Amino acid sequence: MKQTLPALALAAALLAGCDKPPQQPAQAAPAAPPTQVGEASYYGPQFNGRRTASGERFNPQSNVAAHRDLPLGTTARVTNLENGRSAEVRVEDRGPYARGRIIDLSPATADQLGMRHQGTAQVAVQPLREAERQSPSDAH
Repeated sequence: MKQTLPALALAAALLAGCDKPPQQPAQAAPAAPPTQVGEASYYGPQFNGRRTASGERFNPQSNVAAHRDLPLGTTARVTNLENGRSAEVRVEDRGPYARGRIIDLSPATADQLGMRHQGTAQVAVQPLREAERQSPSDAH
């Protein structure tokens, strides 16, 4: 009897907390990728019409970009740090592969940013939103 009394008290204490559902820790929204600062360049004419990593054909008049790490389909704001001009781009390709560059832009975007004449510029790349994920059945 003496041994069962502490066991019963322990069981009662454990069961007393069973009337409440367990609380789930709040899940924070995934952190947005950080803004990157570095050098931008733009696609040369030899890329016109070629397929990008996303499968889309490169159009020099579009606002597409190449980035090494951002998911394909991501929309980002690119700001020329030398003049403050900015443009939204959609990441549709991989690259750039030139040392020290963080993004390749279409010639149209380079014009918008006022950097086409000099060829490169210091920019900030701020991811805005990732592309919607397609299920395999949506892709066809």
